[in-house]
Amino acid sequence: MLFSPSGPQSPRRRSRLNAIFLTIGIVLAIYFLFFAGDERSHSRSYKDKADKYAHKIESVAANTVGQDDLAPSAVRRHKEMVVASMKGDDTSWLAEYFYDWSRKIYVVNDKTAPLTVAMNKGRESMVYLTYIIDHYENLPDLILFIHSNRYQWHNDDPYYDGVPMLRNFQTSYLQQEGYVNLRCVWVLGCPVEIHPLSDVHRDDVHAGEYFKKAFMELFPQTPVPEEIGVSCCAQFGVTRELVLSRPKSDYEFYRKWLMETDLGDDLSGRIMEYSWHMIFGKEAVHCPDAKSCYCNVFGLCDLNCAEPNGCDDRYVLPPFSALPKGWPYVGWNGQEQDPTHGLPES
Repeated sequence: MLFSPSGPQSPRRRSRLNAIFLTIGIVLAIYFLFFAGDERSHSRSYKDKADKYAHKIESVAANTVGQDDLAPSAVRRHKEMVVASMKGDDTSWLAEYFYDWSRKIYVVNDKTAPLTVAMNKGRESMVYLTYIIDHYENLPDLILFIHSNRYQWHNDDPYYDGVPMLRNFQTSYLQQEGYVNLRCVWVLGCPVEIHPLSDVHRDDVHAGEYFKKAFMELFPQTPVPEEIGVSCCAQFGVTRELVLSRPKSDYEFYRKWLMETDLGDDLSGRIMEYSWHMIFGKEAVHCPDAKSCYCNVFGLCDLNCAEPNGCDDRYVLPPFSALPKGWPYVGWNGQEQDPTHGLPES
């Protein structure tokens, strides 16, 4: 024991106790003077950092809903969907099934929408170019440019369903290739869609007759190719590095052309549709055989593909571009069908 609660204490013992108490007092004083204040400072620092981190999380969450456009200096995204939509389109399926992708959903015919375009012309191409220009300094690593509706005849799926198509998409292959078309079947676009040097008028929306002049305007330093081929329909993935391989001024030039050309919405959009693969470095005719395409792009490597243009039990061109009301549970002839079993009747 240091001391006895009763009885006399020697001077030496009292002196030793006083020294101990003095030392303890000095240590406590130093702690409160330096460390306690520093601890409060650290607490404020940690709180500030936590608040900043929470704000970033909220920003990313809001962006995930697809209804706000992050500033160029905002958090870097890894993979993002750029969606061309019309007012009234239901895009909720993207958030439901692809929450791990951030999204930019543009509404081309609604000037009050959080994301829109200066001019509704050129179909989806005005959205794609606007996105690239506005985000050129802060692009994500991987970008998918897609249309808005879950069920649409553009989608390379037996039921024209965008969910399995995008679920199966192989991001590793996109990282390897830089540009990947989201359609493997050759129905429309491949093996050759346009002959710019010889095409004559076919119908009001076929770009062949107008492609030569447009190509010379868009790519003035490049010889006009004799043939153009790529599977439709302007849904594709591209990497950040490949987008940045062209200067921002190129994309601004393409958008200016789109806004100023005398060609209408359909034709200008169709010309851009058959130019994206060349913009991103592919040959004028870019038609991988369907078997390797389905394996590389969607991981479907066990398909029976007797011809290079398609595979069994995959895509069939529908009789009409508008799907029946109630699709996929209601077929073309009004019959009930189950998309989880079997294939749709034509």
